[in-house]
Amino acid sequence: MPPDKLPNPANTRHNAVPARPSSLWDEDEARLSPAGLRRFGLAVAVLLLCFVAPLCHLAVFAAGSSLYSHILLVPLISAYLVWLRRRSLPADAEPPRQLAAFALMTGLMVLVGYWLAVGSAVTLSEEDSLALTTLSFVLFFAGICCLFLGREMLRVVAFPLVFLFVMVPFPTFLREWIELMSQHGSAIAADAMFRLSGMPIVWEGLGFQLPGIRLHVDPECSGIHSSLVLFLTSLLAGHLFLRKPWSRAALAAAIIPLALLRNGFRIFVIGQLCVHIGPDMLYSAIHRQGGPLFFALSLVPFFILLVVLRRLDRAVKETKAEPHGD
Repeated sequence: MPPDKLPNPANTRHNAVPARPSSLWDEDEARLSPAGLRRFGLAVAVLLLCFVAPLCHLAVFAAGSSLYSHILLVPLISAYLVWLRRRSLPADAEPPRQLAAFALMTGLMVLVGYWLAVGSAVTLSEEDSLALTTLSFVLFFAGICCLFLGREMLRVVAFPLVFLFVMVPFPTFLREWIELMSQHGSAIAADAMFRLSGMPIVWEGLGFQLPGIRLHVDPECSGIHSSLVLFLTSLLAGHLFLRKPWSRAALAAAIIPLALLRNGFRIFVIGQLCVHIGPDMLYSAIHRQGGPLFFALSLVPFFILLVVLRRLDRAVKETKAEPHGD
């Protein structure tokens, strides 16, 4: 071979493909490599061991609570959503370490705040205590995911990971505020229904003076549990069936007026029964155990809205896919 045709060793060195950094992922099969899986699993196991006591406390609390019974299902739902996407998980070796540091530091700050509160004269309710410890746990878990998983992988599992924050109970002040807002909103909706029906009514705050009976919207009538379940259903349905962020946001936002209308309709029905049948209807099954029935009724407009948003999603996608004419 002529000398001018010989390959230049220097050029060979510069043109060589750089070796990939050691990855948590098997690039050929787009899955966690055995070594990366062991490191990730070990970190999660250590985290679970450190939080075993507050997590067991959370499980017992959720099992005995009508408001937080969904907490027991949240980890299973998140794991199932990840399993559904298992074949589309990308191989990405670059984790967002700054995001991991932020999540871990925030989790540590929440935990330190809890320890300081416990060690001081501040008396935390069971709800507030579990809110702090559970929030700290979820933040630590998110930090571990950001520390070991790549950016593209995190984009795929972002919703199941964020959905874990639903495990955190409401702080007492937030739960009471939501209940109060729901009481007043339901009262406004019920008053409008009573007036549309032509029934004579005097509305004062959370009380209704009807012919022969007076109704009051108590915190138990706020429907916060049914509204929370409907909101979680909207998040899952939006993630599974809708593709556009605006349509998912619209579905979730529609839960607020839908929940208030459902609660207002329940008050309206009970009021009508008390006026036309008798005050004893306050102690009937439709008042005491009628929540699931009215929740099922609220699913009808919910699914109609879901179908409409899904069709709009498809229409927008098809419009963008059409080729532009000359």
